Amino acid sequence: MKKLYIKQLLITLVFAISLSSVAQQDPQFTQYMYNQSIINPAYATANKSELNIGGLYRSQWVGLEGAPKTASLFVHYPVSDRVEVGISFTNDDIGNVVTENNIYADFAYVLPVSETAKLSLGLKAGVTLFDANFDGFNLQSGGRITDPAFNDNVTQSFPNIGLGAFYFTDKFYVGLSAPNLLTTTHLENENGIQSTGVQDVHFFLNSGYVINLNPDLKFKPSFLLKGVKGAPLSADINANFLFYDKFEAGLGYRIDDSVSALVNYKVTPELRLGYAYDYTTSNLGSYNSGSHEIILLYNIKTKFWKSGYDRSPRFF
Repeated sequence: MKKLYIKQLLITLVFAISLSSVAQQDPQFTQYMYNQSIINPAYATANKSELNIGGLYRSQWVGLEGAPKTASLFVHYPVSDRVEVGISFTNDDIGNVVTENNIYADFAYVLPVSETAKLSLGLKAGVTLFDANFDGFNLQSGGRITDPAFNDNVTQSFPNIGLGAFYFTDKFYVGLSAPNLLTTTHLENENGIQSTGVQDVHFFLNSGYVINLNPDLKFKPSFLLKGVKGAPLSADINANFLFYDKFEAGLGYRIDDSVSALVNYKVTPELRLGYAYDYTTSNLGSYNSGSHEIILLYNIKTKFWKSGYDRSPRFF
């Protein structure tokens, strides 16, 4: 009974945020450096002969009933020297009650800046599918309460577009993006109540660098800043070490939220697997055992191009 109450309370709080005028954050990713096409349509690889495929699954706040779960899948491919295209899918689920699916196509145009540097400009376009299913869901606060805002299920879809810029070399990158430029209203005048759920514009700034410490060891610091109106600035800082171009391990800190550890391993020249664990440092940490995140990256050589560039230590 206690677990059921906690689950209902969590879902109620999350959904109540979406019913207010305060915007809610997009899903968090600890291994953002390998999931970049989700947040930036300008992301490009410079690996002309490869089809890049990636998938990520995140279980947030394990042990807390109704906690969010997020899955993403992305595919991108350079169709010419200047053009890279891709598709992406993200599913964000809160307690099997509130679900949001984002389906997007990406287009990036790459401009040479120097012999070693490129600037990519990108456009993202697609649809967001929002669903809230309250069948059998009761709000509790002492006794049983029925809130009119939760009487009816909600199913809505919204078109959206995004923009991004991405500057990169074989050892450095910096990206700025807004993957959802169209502000969407999930609910309005529901059951005669003036209540709205607004997803506002999110801005992402991230950067990373590769420092060769010796032939077998590379240091890879990176950061991600995420901002949206009505929510605190989210900042991730990571320090990873790459051993023998195969095994990578590092630590991360999300300010006022969590500390993390992450590892990944190149199983074959084409396949890389990664795992991250977040330990919650906020007050919510008393109610969960942390967050788990698994990522898979797979690169397929194609016949359409001659041999591409040597793969960057950024593993893009």
